[in-house]
Parts: sequence; structure tokens; C-alpha cells
Amino acid sequence: MLGYIVKRILYMIPTLIGMSLISFLIIQLPPGDYLTSMLATMSDSGQTVDPAQIERLKQIYGFDDPFYIQYLKWIWGIVSRGDFGWSFEWNQPVAGLIWARMGSTLVISLLSLLFVWVVSLPIGIYSAVRRHSVSDHVFTFLGFIGLAVPNFILALTLMYVAYKYLGQSVGGLNSPEFADAPWSLAKAGDFLAHLWIPIIIIGASGTAALIRILRANLTDELHKPYVITARAKGLPEYKVILKYPVRIALNPFVSAIGWVLPHLVSGVTITAIVLNLPTAGPLLFRALVSQDMYLAGSFILLLSALTLVGMLVSDLLLALLDPRIRFN
Repeated sequence: MLGYIVKRILYMIPTLIGMSLISFLIIQLPPGDYLTSMLATMSDSGQTVDPAQIERLKQIYGFDDPFYIQYLKWIWGIVSRGDFGWSFEWNQPVAGLIWARMGSTLVISLLSLLFVWVVSLPIGIYSAVRRHSVSDHVFTFLGFIGLAVPNFILALTLMYVAYKYLGQSVGGLNSPEFADAPWSLAKAGDFLAHLWIPIIIIGASGTAALIRILRANLTDELHKPYVITARAKGLPEYKVILKYPVRIALNPFVSAIGWVLPHLVSGVTITAIVLNLPTAGPLLFRALVSQDMYLAGSFILLLSALTLVGMLVSDLLLALLDPRIRFN
């Protein structure tokens, strides 16, 4: 197993290099650069810019350098010093901006993933075992609603309910009185009290999808000969269901880790903007709009690395979960 992990990590290195090159190329593809966007904004507001100052900024930030020179400087800074570059819009190092957002992003993402699994696993098993029952139809109906309703609509609805009926401040992860306060037990409690809205919203569509997947897979497994044989031998029903059919039907849960983690970090940008969450999604969106290439490229690179790590974790868990899979 250790040899398999080492081999997979070695394979990840050239893949990550290729991803970094592609991500940097994607950021460079739109016409112009950050200075172009800044000049357009200043022109729209009636401001004038000294051409000499523009040339000086181009030399400082290296906008006149060839693409490969900019890429090599950026990637060498990451490898040698952990320096992801300079954010032109925020006028500060990219690393500080990223790590400031990653804490809350990871907390919300991991709790949302836990919510998805805790809710979808028992409901999916129950729906498969009690197929076509009234409760199965109810869960199916709620699942289709979860898939159909856009996250930002659900966000606005829960914000109204929380403010109107629960008296809770909405938007952000803290009440106004705790927004700039140092961390304490009171602020931590207020933080936890605000987490339920983004967790439910972010997890709603994923929960609905996994319920349908688990129900379909487990329904298929329950009609296979080995399950019929186990019942014929007199095994208790819970053992017949949980021993192997559920283990095999859980494969989509585990294999989904590779795409769920980066999706939870960046795929809920609109929801994060609506809820005013200090997460990575809105920052990445703003960097792409303003063509802040080092900030946007660093985010895309981290999401790529997160995808590779998620795929490795999912492969390891699949091998442990499914006896048919072997390390090689």
C-alpha cells in the first residue's frame, strides 16, 4: 500500500506541473491584463493616467515579459519560497489573501460534505429498502426539489426565515458585533450559530443527488444472487443489507471525493456572494473579472492540487471499502 501511495504521489508531480501551466495559460488568454482593466475603469470614471506611470508599472509587474518568463518566475517563487505572487488589485501578497480565506472555506466545505453524507446515507438506504413506499415517494419529491431549486434562491429564502422568525442577523459568518472582535467563546458560538444556513444551502443539491445515486445502486445490489442466497441461509435482514450491498453501493460516495472537494470550495460562488461569506469563491470570481492573474492562477492551481489529493484519497478509500479492488 505504501508503494502504491508513493507511486501515485510521484505521478501527481508532472500532472500538477501541467495543471499549473494550463491554469496560468488560461489566465493569460483574455485580451489585455490587469493594467488594461484598471485603465478602462479609470477612463470610465473620468480620471487620466500618465503614460510614463503605465510603462513603469508594466516593468515592475513584468507585463512586458514573454509568457514563459512570467510563468517560470511565478512557479519558481511558489516552489522556492512559497510565494504565490503579488495581487495587483489588493496590493498585497497572494499567499496572505488565500490563507485568510481558506480557513472559513475549509470549515464550511468539510461540514457541508459531512452534512451531505449524514443525511443522504440513511435516506438512500431506507428508500432502496422501502422502494415505492409513501416515504420513498416523499423523499424522492424532496430530492427533486433539492436538485431543481437554485442555491441562491434557497439562500434568499433561508435568510428571510432566519431574520424574520429566528431574529438572527443574516449575511456573513458573524453578527455585526463580533465581525471585528478577537476570537473568544462568544464569537465561536456566534460563528457556529451562523453556519447552519450555508451548510444546508451548499449541501442541499449534493444530498439530493447522492440519495438518488445510492437508492439506484443499492436497489440493483439487493436483487443480486448473493443477497438472495444470504437471505435463504437465514441471515438477519440488517446483516444481509449492510454486510456487502451497502458497502458496494457506497462506491459513488467515496469516488465523489475527488470532485466534491474542489466543487465545495469554488462551485458555490454565487451562494457565497449572496450570503456575503468570506470564502475563496468570491475572491476567485473578483480576481478573474479584474484579471488579477497571480491571484486567479494561484486559486486555480490550489483547486487542481485539491482535486488530485481528493482523487488519491478516494482511490485509497475505495480499495479499503470494496474487496474487489486491489492495490497494484
